[in-house]
Amino acid sequence: MKLIKVAGAVLNQTPLAWENNKTNIINAIEEARKQKATILCLPELCITGYGCEDAFYSLGVHQTALEILHEILPYTHKMIVCLGLPILFQNRIFNTACLVVDGQIVGFVAKRFLAGNGIHYEPRWFTAWPEEERAHIQITDNHGNKKYYPLGDIYYSVGGVKIGFEICEDAWVANRPGRRLYQRGVDLLLNPSASHFAFSKLDIRKRFVQEGSRAFGTAYVYSNLIGNESGRAIYDGGTLIASSGTLVAVGERLTFHDYMVTSAVIDIAEARMAQAQSSTVFNVPDMHDSYVEVDFAYPQIAPERIEILDNPWEKSQFLQEEEFMRVEALGLFDYLRKSYSKGFVVSLSGGADSSAIVCCCYLMIKLAIESIGLAGFKKKLDYIKEIQDCKTAEEIANKLITTAYQPTENSGLITQTAAREVAKAVNAEFYELNVNNVYKEYIYLISRAINRELSWQTDDVPLQNIQARVRAPSIWMLANIKNALLLSTSNRSEAAVGYATMDGDTSGGLSPIAGIDKAFLRQWLRWLETKGYDLKGTEEFFTIPALRYVNEQQPTAELRPAENKQTDEDDLMPYDLLDSIEEAAIRDKKVPIDCYILLRFKYPQYSQEQLKIWVIKFFRLWCRNQWKRERYAPSFHLDDKNLDPKTWCRFPILSGGYERELKALENYQG
Repeated sequence: MKLIKVAGAVLNQTPLAWENNKTNIINAIEEARKQKATILCLPELCITGYGCEDAFYSLGVHQTALEILHEILPYTHKMIVCLGLPILFQNRIFNTACLVVDGQIVGFVAKRFLAGNGIHYEPRWFTAWPEEERAHIQITDNHGNKKYYPLGDIYYSVGGVKIGFEICEDAWVANRPGRRLYQRGVDLLLNPSASHFAFSKLDIRKRFVQEGSRAFGTAYVYSNLIGNESGRAIYDGGTLIASSGTLVAVGERLTFHDYMVTSAVIDIAEARMAQAQSSTVFNVPDMHDSYVEVDFAYPQIAPERIEILDNPWEKSQFLQEEEFMRVEALGLFDYLRKSYSKGFVVSLSGGADSSAIVCCCYLMIKLAIESIGLAGFKKKLDYIKEIQDCKTAEEIANKLITTAYQPTENSGLITQTAAREVAKAVNAEFYELNVNNVYKEYIYLISRAINRELSWQTDDVPLQNIQARVRAPSIWMLANIKNALLLSTSNRSEAAVGYATMDGDTSGGLSPIAGIDKAFLRQWLRWLETKGYDLKGTEEFFTIPALRYVNEQQPTAELRPAENKQTDEDDLMPYDLLDSIEEAAIRDKKVPIDCYILLRFKYPQYSQEQLKIWVIKFFRLWCRNQWKRERYAPSFHLDDKNLDPKTWCRFPILSGGYERELKALENYQG
């Protein structure tokens, strides 16, 4: 046996927050030392933060990153630590993992495959390193001393243990570096990652870590970021450690900690024998094989210290409803504290969207306290003096969550009751601000200006929109008074077709549910009302029964007179069908006829003519309202259906509007 204790750490970093990031790194190193780990893998670009965007073009960022790297070195005494940072070389920027051994830099591995799809934009800043190329780079330390280090496609022999790297995207491609490293007899693969949360993504990570360790006959350590790093992407952590195809340790996901270390004992000899049983053709390394050799003495570990985990996935897997709850809570918490806002303000209409957001704000408080304790919660928000004497989640909620129901003459008792009861259930501060006089005054002003009376027969949309817009100034005023963050309440289904009033329900600094469809939100609210989540595995389930006042309603904008019996689905189409069209048309890029054909099989209860009408309506509204999506407040990226034009789903503001394709659908007889 050759037993080594390895570890991976998740870090809650912030772009360019140098001291914060350094502190988290040092604390993680010290925690790994306490756990007796010898090798520690830290996340990708953990020194600078992953989401620096065009700040990666700043020379000062590169200089500071190297200064921080050298400041961290003394804390790595008798350890092997991987640290991520950008490196400027030959007038190109590379995303690298620096290997530090016992306080000394030994080299920089450069990322070979850059993530450039969807939310990722790495090729804008970084250059992909070519396979099997190696160079040397001169680095100046904090005392002015210069030294050359190997850089590029390299691996290491540290104390006789061969260590290789796959940096995040490297492991997601077919020609992953692990294949070649396997032929070099590498014992351990380290994967420093910045892998953002998406529903069901955990299973993919599990496969490439577990299968990579089996196929390559190695031990494998995967580390990740945690939390809302820079605004839109939320990282879910989840350290993974595998050995020869067996998952031996899994770190907690969606935690509120600044750092968490997960460790396990692996048997390097076992991995080597697994490789020995392979039938793959053996490649003899030549004299110029790109590895760096370093002397290092590993501490001896007794065989009885090998840890066996019965159910390593227990703290990592959640039902989708609970996963959504936890990722929203973590995203809101980090956005709150990193923006130094003093709470949240929500225009609470009594409908599904605003009620879901208010519940998420309360769950943020509850889950954070469960994760890091009441004292830890207050310490992370120590700039909010109003909560420092609070003793319960409910007391804190009353200080951090402000809601306002803003009726006009077209609002009803049902939504008023729902808004009041939901706010009461989470102990949010609740106001009722009747904006009807403001609404009527605008009608009077415009009627006098254009010299005619406005009516529902001739001015339906303007009369609806002005009601939504007159709610914005008062709710913004509350947010300003509270120094709090106003949350926009629009969802993805409405964003797709522009069923939202600009400067009305889209008002806000953050759109927490703009990436979630309406059908799922309604499903989630029913789950939270009746089932809920298990409190720390106690089989005591937390629910919000007051949500029945919301769930019993049909979603409505409530902007027309009551006798119209307005509902969202009458205005648009059934939400589940709308989401199906959006998925086919926008995510899968299908033309109108193909969308229609898919719907005929999926929704046989509707006539072919009705399905045509809805498909045509969707495409026309989609094209007409791209300008609205461009103006939405930042939203959380939660899956591959996101419509955010700045990070995921780019579409021209002006276009041909699918006129040729829609004409073909109108004439289609199939």
